Amino acid sequence: MSNIKELKKYTTDYLKTYEKRRLNLIEDLTLSKLLKLKSPYFFILTNFLTADQIVRSITDAFLSSNEETIFGDWLEGLAIFINQQVYGGWKSGIPNIDLEFDKDNVRYIVNIKSGPNWGNSSQIAKMKADFSTAKRTIRTSNSQLMVVAVNGCCYGKENNPDKGEYFKYCGQQFWEFISGNSDLYTEIIEPLGHKAKERNEEFVDAYSRMINQFTNQFFTDFCKDNGEIDWGKLVEFNSGGITN
Repeated sequence: MSNIKELKKYTTDYLKTYEKRRLNLIEDLTLSKLLKLKSPYFFILTNFLTADQIVRSITDAFLSSNEETIFGDWLEGLAIFINQQVYGGWKSGIPNIDLEFDKDNVRYIVNIKSGPNWGNSSQIAKMKADFSTAKRTIRTSNSQLMVVAVNGCCYGKENNPDKGEYFKYCGQQFWEFISGNSDLYTEIIEPLGHKAKERNEEFVDAYSRMINQFTNQFFTDFCKDNGEIDWGKLVEFNSGGITN
């Protein structure tokens, strides 16, 4: 990119959506939903003894998983946006291909992931099949076009990028590949960190209220009169048979 202004504007605009989605996660949560997502036996095994410990554990695990998905969507969108500015790339209309762009008489088709360890052997095999299908689709309109497949990972490292059927670029390699800028992977930190800090206060307030509310509810529903956790009641709630 010619300067950082476009990156800052994109980050500012998208973080509004990102924070709204994070807040929606909290607003849509219930203690009942959370308690059914985690094994109560795990809490017994790890010797969790307070309502606060259990509530924070299940809440943080849920939010972390979903926030990673939300943030991954943002990184994918950022990569496509930057590539559009530099190489005129576009969001692909081919199934399971995220980005297409032309450079030096080569059509690049890119599948974007957050990090390098994103899939098992079956998922990688499916990605290879998707690349093959995409190449055939593109070559139906231009049989002479050279098409190169790339698995791009927004963070991490890959010492052997040439995988034969495709290339795998991670971290600095990926951001330089889509932008031509070897420093981009660090340049995105400044606008991201600055704007995220500005908008985090509302989330922290909502999170704190939710933890207090759920902890109080857990104590009421799953603790004995002496304050001890009623493990039998909790296990029954999580795993008991369905009754009419």
